[in-house]
Amino acid sequence: MYGEGNAELTAVHRDQDDVGRFLLPAVGRKPRMARPPLYPLRFEPIFTTNLWGGRRLPAFLNRTVTHTDPIGEAWILSDVDGSPSRVVDGPLAGSTLREVFSADPCRIVGGAKAPQGRFPLLLKFLDARQELSVQVHPNDSQAALLGPGKFGKTEAWVVLERDPVTSRLFAGFAEGVRANDFRAALATKTAPRTLHSFTPNTGDCVFLEAGTVHAIGSNLLLFEVQQTSDITYRLYDWDRVDAKTGQPRQLHINEALACADFGRGPCYPVGPSVVVSNGVRREGLVTCAHFTLERLTSAVPFRVGAKNQCRAVVCVNGHGELESAGVRYPIRTGDVYLLPAEVGTAIVVPATEVTLLECGLPV
Repeated sequence: MYGEGNAELTAVHRDQDDVGRFLLPAVGRKPRMARPPLYPLRFEPIFTTNLWGGRRLPAFLNRTVTHTDPIGEAWILSDVDGSPSRVVDGPLAGSTLREVFSADPCRIVGGAKAPQGRFPLLLKFLDARQELSVQVHPNDSQAALLGPGKFGKTEAWVVLERDPVTSRLFAGFAEGVRANDFRAALATKTAPRTLHSFTPNTGDCVFLEAGTVHAIGSNLLLFEVQQTSDITYRLYDWDRVDAKTGQPRQLHINEALACADFGRGPCYPVGPSVVVSNGVRREGLVTCAHFTLERLTSAVPFRVGAKNQCRAVVCVNGHGELESAGVRYPIRTGDVYLLPAEVGTAIVVPATEVTLLECGLPV
């Protein structure tokens, strides 16, 4: 799979300065050892147990687990403290994303920002058998007050599966709802009624800026891209009790109200910009200060990534191969490949019609 052809590329790497410019060795200074070239990096998913979760994710990601607990999330690309993604194969197999990234951030993200030396995105799948809590996430300024290494959470969802009868998404406040209305609803445990909600369709994308009060309803399978953050403030948890503890889960009312943007009204599914060319359908879904998100569907070979830019490619349907530098890597539903800026572009060669989500970093 990882042929010796990659070794031929090592000779072209010379010393670089901190911004990536090539330098000749200074007189009397021993040149650095040539670094092995990077390649498309595939990562092992990290499954999390959650009381609201289901059991779809292991099969969706072509994995097995040894326990029977409900699984709510699969983190497929993570640089969160304590939960680092590990490379599956190739020369860097076993290395964490943090280790690969910190060795030379410019090789990974190019000219994109990487605050405090972290890879800036967290990618995951969610399987919501039950409703998630009504919750909110801080923005960067609010999160920074908690200490170093803390970031806000702006995010986007893509609906992969839903139940047309029972599934709902809650995103932003309903028209006319004010801060006092929401506080009163918290006191009477009717907070979901104050939120804009709708029955989603498969394929819908919802963009949520930090500060947007939201909840994911039952019987939904989602993809999520977000900032590298694991800060969640719960406002309401549907009056349920955690079977393991016999107690309700902790709420964070004061912290959540301090972060909630009461000027944020209904959040509707985004209207994608669609371009169909040479058998490839490209849908621009989100462009924001923290990430870009595009959906690509094709049964013929097509290009992903961008020269000197970092991209993460996630397969959500179908299978085939990803070709880079003359080497082909298998890709199937649930796989994520990180294309470092040093790699740039790659070619997807579908075996069947495939649908990919491509996440990028603004430059």
